[in-house]
Amino acid sequence: MMKNIFVSPIFWEGDHVCIIDQTRLPVALAYEHCRDVSCVWQAIKKLKVRGAPLIGIAAAMGFVLGLRRSKVKAWPGLLHEARQIRRYLASARPTAVNLSWALDRMVRVVEAHEGEDKKKLLLFLKKEADAILSEDIQMCFQMSRHAACLVKDGDNLLTVCNAGGLATSGYGTALGVFYRAREEGKSIKVYACETRPLLQGARLTTWELLRNKIDATLICDNMAADLMRLGRIDAVFVGADRIAANGDFANKIGTYSLAVLARYHKVPFYCVAPFSTLDLSLRSGKRIPIEQRDPQEVTSLYFKKPIAPAGVHVFNPAFDVTPACLVSAIITEKGLIRRPFGRNLKRLYGRISQKH
Repeated sequence: MMKNIFVSPIFWEGDHVCIIDQTRLPVALAYEHCRDVSCVWQAIKKLKVRGAPLIGIAAAMGFVLGLRRSKVKAWPGLLHEARQIRRYLASARPTAVNLSWALDRMVRVVEAHEGEDKKKLLLFLKKEADAILSEDIQMCFQMSRHAACLVKDGDNLLTVCNAGGLATSGYGTALGVFYRAREEGKSIKVYACETRPLLQGARLTTWELLRNKIDATLICDNMAADLMRLGRIDAVFVGADRIAANGDFANKIGTYSLAVLARYHKVPFYCVAPFSTLDLSLRSGKRIPIEQRDPQEVTSLYFKKPIAPAGVHVFNPAFDVTPACLVSAIITEKGLIRRPFGRNLKRLYGRISQKH
């Protein structure tokens, strides 16, 4: 049995936040030091930090930096400042619900300590940010343990984008399942979709898998159908950025295509995500906001070399929504959730909001 090699994509270094700049992988494992909230905002916006769980962790840490740098001293002003910081960081990316979930937790800490002096309040806030990081570590381990039973020795598995340690606290959601299966002594082969246009699968997922000596094969996104036709895929595992109350979920663009292909070829299709990715206020995926990104991501090869004529119209959603009817199971830290997703999610996670 081989030991997995995990990364720490974000951590405190003294009084600032240190992150892996994921835009520089796989060429260089480089770190960026964020000393203020605007640096964290830029890191999230520019995909130096990415992956729904990691975005939430980074936002919580950035919140601490923002309030620490504030010149406001008294509590009423600190609460106002906290709400402004929350709005600012939440504007970085709209789809991953973990972002607003983590920021709401931070604001609630400020609200719960009315009249507290700034120094003590910052200690409470840092403790909360550290708790969000620690909880994610545990949830990733729990999810992988629950989902590993779905993987058999000798399986060929498919994934898209990056749902590994780089997208979380260091272990991963969908990739965490592969790591756990390998820890259990199972021999597996993983096919990674390149994930156009920013190639997170090619740049990040294969980098993680090779570091962990997992048999990995990179494919172009349009090759997945043929692999399934040839019977060379036993299951598909993907992450999620937001899961609605009925089990519909948003994930990196191309996920929906894989779900359709998996259904046609009778291949199990699994979504692996922590409870922080759930948005039970949304009845279905139709209400999930989908981020539209810079057209240059599509018209150039990773922002460097043009691959399309100037002036061409571009449709570049960062995510698509996979309907629950195509999902075999959702795996969270509480275990495997099967249909009917609406009823089972409500049973595990509480009352569904009626406001949407």
